[in-house]
Amino acid sequence: MSATTRRHLRPTKAEDAYLMAYLSGYADGEGCFCVSFNRSSRHRFGWEIRPSFSVSQNVDRSQVLELFRSTLGCGTIRPDRSDQTLKYETRSVSDLAMRVLPLFEQHPLRSSKQRDFEKFAEVVQLMHDAKHLQPEGFARIVDLSLEINSSGAKRFPRRAIVQRQMNA
Repeated sequence: MSATTRRHLRPTKAEDAYLMAYLSGYADGEGCFCVSFNRSSRHRFGWEIRPSFSVSQNVDRSQVLELFRSTLGCGTIRPDRSDQTLKYETRSVSDLAMRVLPLFEQHPLRSSKQRDFEKFAEVVQLMHDAKHLQPEGFARIVDLSLEINSSGAKRFPRRAIVQRQMNA
């Protein structure tokens, strides 16, 4: 095997760092850190908390989505019916905590999306530490989630989530 072939099979540390920085920059423009809530009688406080990290792209440029999936070693790629694109998405709290967060901690975002990431990271860490099962941790997650993408539409107002939590 030639040195050139070996090099493509095992990236150097510099190439790894370049790839991670590229993915971080790509996510800065095309990625989304989201925390959603679904009503659920099976979950404590009557709500399922669903953090997710996603990146969307047109089908003809979908190679980058596979790059996210293969590099992070988690997530799925699926069609996004809302806008005819493909979406890479990771929802597993463990994968978010152990694979996704370290990427953006080591290669910070350069836009205002960094603030959303920091709040998202706190949500994921609270859930990873099972603090969402306590009233204080759940309330903190609700507050943080409302600050993430604050200009976006919210399916459930904070009042509805907190009211249901208090009644649970």
